Amino acid sequence: MMAASVAGQRGLRVVLIDHAQRLAEKIRISGGGRCNFTNLGTTPAQFISQNPNFCRSALAGYTPRDFIDLVERHGIAWHEKHRGQLFCDESSEAIIRMLEQECDAGRVSWRMPCPVQAIAREADHFSIKTGGESIEARQVVMATGGMAIPQLGATDFALKVARQFGLKVVEPRPALVPLTFDAEHWKPFSALSGVSLEVSVRCGQGRSKTVFLEDLLFTHRGLSGPAILQISSYWHPGEPIELDLAPGQDLAEALLAAKPGNRQQLDTALSAIWPKRLAEQWLATAPGRPGAQRMADIPDKTLRALAARIHGWRLTPSGTAGYRKAEVMRGGVDTRGLDQKTMQAKAVPGLYFVGEAVDVTGWLGGYNFQWAWASGVACGRALQAA
Repeated sequence: MMAASVAGQRGLRVVLIDHAQRLAEKIRISGGGRCNFTNLGTTPAQFISQNPNFCRSALAGYTPRDFIDLVERHGIAWHEKHRGQLFCDESSEAIIRMLEQECDAGRVSWRMPCPVQAIAREADHFSIKTGGESIEARQVVMATGGMAIPQLGATDFALKVARQFGLKVVEPRPALVPLTFDAEHWKPFSALSGVSLEVSVRCGQGRSKTVFLEDLLFTHRGLSGPAILQISSYWHPGEPIELDLAPGQDLAEALLAAKPGNRQQLDTALSAIWPKRLAEQWLATAPGRPGAQRMADIPDKTLRALAARIHGWRLTPSGTAGYRKAEVMRGGVDTRGLDQKTMQAKAVPGLYFVGEAVDVTGWLGGYNFQWAWASGVACGRALQAA
């Protein structure tokens, strides 16, 4: 819709084809139904790609402030919730209506629901075959998203088209997704489902080391919450992650300082900084099960070992919760085959790829929407009139 409206308002004849029964479902469910439509802190540093400089041009050409201006022109009230994340005050439906109205202003023609059966390249145009007609177009924009949340109609259609025309694809995988663990290994922690707390999470080594400070959520099958969704985009199968469950604290020092003459049980002391369920369960799995012991009776060595494990809990996920639970797809059309200013395939004039279909994946918090708007606008401005 972003690419179509910009091109249409420039005077181009635009047909928007969408196979979905209902428009913009991913916008509708975003941000708990209020659409986290951008992030004020957007820079290229919040995006992952095998070609990390690719996103610079589009992001510079259409900034969060540009999208806010559009939102405000349509009278949509918004607020900043957390770390630059912007949401609608009311419903995400307002963003969908705004984009529809922008398309109407560009006299965009709609075909919906309308699955595309085939795309072929003729001498000087493309032929798009749908269930009811064949449409000829000098230029085709693939803005079909990625494979995340297939229950809303997400598919790998853009990747199939890219491969059809000889473009390389960076192997796709779920991103911004919960991590899962072997059932037997996770059994002691499954009872903590629903417990959340702020943690520091990291993976990778050396220059590839990545760290996030966010909230973590225990689930029946593993870990979720913003901290895990963020690190999942950087995690590789077989690689461990490391969690600091008491970030910003020196737990060993605090426990040793509280020890002299303290008749309080250790699980009670830990409950002062942790959710009680977590403190009890964590100590139940600790060597020697020190939870029921009085602080004054616990050896210093035991307290230091406990603190070290809390600050550096190392564990290896067995996998992810998959595309059904992922917010986005990592990977996609290899950007080294695209023009960064126009989003056009270098080897296939007239064929463009934007948004999530491209190998540009943002952090959690509105960044992926900003990439959708920015890449769509870059493409819409570059399309040529007939």
